[in-house]
Amino acid sequence: MPYRRGSFALTPPSMVIFVIALVLALFAMLAHYTHASVPLLASSHSFDALAIAFVVLTIGVLFRGV
Repeated sequence: MPYRRGSFALTPPSMVIFVIALVLALFAMLAHYTHASVPLLASSHSFDALAIAFVVLTIGVLFRGV
């Protein structure tokens, strides 16, 4: 059941979207704080990966069925 606030209907994200956002965020934090070598993610681009994870999660909440 979506939560309605004005014209927005917020829904929980699907499990797939949540896991994708969580994995991206964990990789970004791992690359930034431990300077670990993460494939396809340089330490200098960890904020970009974290921002992408947040956008993916936001899309999952705002759009129904995603």
